[in-house]
Amino acid sequence: MQKRIFINNQIRSPKVRVIDQEGKQVGILTIQEALKLARERSLDLIQITEHMDPPVCRLGEYGKYLYQLEKKSRGGKKHEGGNMKEVRLTFNISKNDLETRARQAEKFLAKGDRVRVVLPLRGRQKALEGFAREKMGIFLTAVKEHSQIKVEREIRREPRGLSMIIGK
Repeated sequence: MQKRIFINNQIRSPKVRVIDQEGKQVGILTIQEALKLARERSLDLIQITEHMDPPVCRLGEYGKYLYQLEKKSRGGKKHEGGNMKEVRLTFNISKNDLETRARQAEKFLAKGDRVRVVLPLRGRQKALEGFAREKMGIFLTAVKEHSQIKVEREIRREPRGLSMIIGK
């Protein structure tokens, strides 16, 4: 739930602390003086906080202020825990290809991303789950040789094969 932002004539406090568009304090003014100052500069008087006495108001464009608030709220979500990258192995993967995939996973881990390692199983391969787990183990040791990792989720059986998640 968002708090309501009061502008111009919606502000009910008799006195307000005014900050201009550059961020400099103008001082404590009556609401009429503050509104007059805003009209002279063809800007809006925006109430920033009401928890102080007197409330803090800023001179600026209301639309631009809303955009800045939205941008700030979205910006915090960008790098929470890093992205999830995926490395796909195959049942009959050769040693050389396995090492190539391990190097790719190391690059992802170096960037701060988490890596989901997937080994899909089809048909009769599902009966040889032990062999597939060995391939995942070999991949894990190849990655551990060059970088410190932690296994966030152990090897898990899924409907289409095996998967695990590793991180830095």
